[in-house]
Amino acid sequence: MACQDPTTLNMNRLMMLMLACAGIAGENAGMAQSNAPSARFRLITLDPGHFHAALVQKFMYPDVDPLVRVYAPAGDDLQEHLQRVARFNTRPDHPTEWREQVYAGPDFLEKMLAEKAGNVVVLAGNNARRTGYILRSVQAGLNVLADKPMVIIPAELPRLRQAFAAAASNHVLLSDIMTERYEITTVLQRDLSQRPAVFGELVKGSANDPAIIMESVHYFSKVVAGTPLKRPAWAFDVRQQGEGIVDVSTHLVDLVQWAAFPDRPLSPTDASVTDARRWNTPISRQQFEQVTGLNNFPGFLQNDVKDGVLQVCANGEFTWRLRDVYAKVSVVWDFQPPPGGNDTFQSIMRGTRSRLVIRQGAEQEFKPVLYVEKTSGTEDQALAAAVAAAIGDLQAKYPGIGVQMEGKTWRVTVPDQYDVGHEAHFSQVTGNYLKCLRDGRLPDWEVPNMLTKYATIMQAYELSRQSNAPPAMKPD
Repeated sequence: MACQDPTTLNMNRLMMLMLACAGIAGENAGMAQSNAPSARFRLITLDPGHFHAALVQKFMYPDVDPLVRVYAPAGDDLQEHLQRVARFNTRPDHPTEWREQVYAGPDFLEKMLAEKAGNVVVLAGNNARRTGYILRSVQAGLNVLADKPMVIIPAELPRLRQAFAAAASNHVLLSDIMTERYEITTVLQRDLSQRPAVFGELVKGSANDPAIIMESVHYFSKVVAGTPLKRPAWAFDVRQQGEGIVDVSTHLVDLVQWAAFPDRPLSPTDASVTDARRWNTPISRQQFEQVTGLNNFPGFLQNDVKDGVLQVCANGEFTWRLRDVYAKVSVVWDFQPPPGGNDTFQSIMRGTRSRLVIRQGAEQEFKPVLYVEKTSGTEDQALAAAVAAAIGDLQAKYPGIGVQMEGKTWRVTVPDQYDVGHEAHFSQVTGNYLKCLRDGRLPDWEVPNMLTKYATIMQAYELSRQSNAPPAMKPD
């Protein structure tokens, strides 16, 4: 018999289903039929090991087949992915209608490439495998929407370049999932930076005083889609997950390029890293068990264990010159957020008339808030009039946004309807990617800027090995 749809099953039966599918899916993978044979897009989920793979399916899309083919090795990563999708299907508020057809076997990649049961491959899992998955998929003529990072070590960068060349040759679209472009405060920060009456011009800065500074703080223990996140053990292995300097920093480098040089193609030769460093986050055995369910560190992590504490090289920062503008990004990982907190993002863009600053601390109730801060020499009344005019103009696109004075700073107020949250940004990214597929092309600047982004990060990775970093602290 064919494997049943796991999203229609009780959660307690899910593992039994997976074990059954692992044994028989090979001979029955073609038996399930689509409910939407005329759907334009058919998703393939390949080796999902990160919750981002499921977040692509948090909502439905009008021209995407609800039947999704999943190819993966049997195990906990696959189980967790199917459970997340099942929760989307069974939630009381706007439940989804996905049906997951699973092939679980050691030859899952070859099976996926042979069957080509869909036309869009979604990748979010073990980062060490991603570049190879990307290359094989586009060489087979499949479109790819990949989680970041597309590459985690410099040796893989040539394969990524090869993948983009193959995608162009096979007329398929390869793109990464850049969710932070859809956060309302980053959207408004970028827009205001393009208004000379408010921002003036972006200053050039220097290596010691960058024009743009961005910091992202993340936590290993967190809640996703209303459920405590269970992380795979390999997520703590930088040889599989990637170091912090190449992982979350992908988002920050992307935002710098996107905001400082909007809609303009860049080249790897435009970027030169001037300083980089990396350091560890200590994880105790108890903390590790809390988020993985494992009561000990597996063998592949033993070399990273010092005095009984796992040292994860999850943190990094670097400064670089992008054309004539200096920028700095910093990524920090801690174990868990303060009460009421979550991942946070801070951003500063320095203009000749004002600074545009995003803060997301306790004062902001851990929600991102955009501020306009007057620079020295800017006349108060003129800037106040320019800010009011800009917000009035933006209200045509974002009804309800406003601005209020807080001392000598303007705080941009944003209605809750635009604060959709990080998880919903995955659907926005996917929706935009599907639009590009319908149009048959990505924006002209997108591919060169992806290549520039990853080349920059690989520069930072190499330079960080030449720098000293502060010693890791013992966990609480």
